[in-house]
This record gives sequence, C-alpha cells and structure tokens, in this order.
Amino acid sequence: MHGLAAERDACRDLGAGVYTGSHPLSLDIRSQEVNRLADKLATMAGVSKTEAIRPVLAAEIARRGDAMRLRERVTPIRDAIAAFPRIGLEAGETSARDRSKPASNSTDLHR
Repeated sequence: MHGLAAERDACRDLGAGVYTGSHPLSLDIRSQEVNRLADKLATMAGVSKTEAIRPVLAAEIARRGDAMRLRERVTPIRDAIAAFPRIGLEAGETSARDRSKPASNSTDLHR
C-alpha cells in the first residue's frame, strides 16, 4: 500500500483523526527549531514544507509499526528459549576442556 492510502491508514492507526482526504488541515509548528529544520529540508528537497515533512512522518510511522511487529514476533521466541532448562557451568566453574589447557604465561606474549 503506497501513497494516500498508506498515509490515511497511518493517520487512522495513530488515532489522529486528522486525515481529511482532499481537505488538509494545518499543522501548527510552534518550535522554532522544528520550523527551521522543516524549512531547511524543504529548501534542500525543492518542495513545500508539507511535501518535505510528509515522507518523513510516513517513514517514522512505518518504522514504529515495524518495531512493534518485530517485538510481537520475538516475544514467543524469547519465551520458548526461557522455558528450556538452565544447564551448563555455574559462575566460576571451568570446563574439563579449559582445565586441560596449559596456563598461559604473560612473558610468552612478548616473544
């Protein structure tokens, strides 16, 4: 889904209720820093502030949605791994393989 349909759905997903189809509402930017950044992006892109900000907002909405979906996919995997019995060495123990290795001598590093 691309274009206006994606933007409409993104606004609906946010519960913003600001998507009005062909009747745009104004966005009042009160931060001088945000206004300056929007002006700079619009100038660099050669478009209006609205056209400069639109893809940025849509990309951020998509990114946050992707992060949510990833969290939803990872949770069952993490839970399944946590259900496995804890096995292995306790803190401070060494394995038989590690005990069979000769101790390293710090002077060997300089040869």
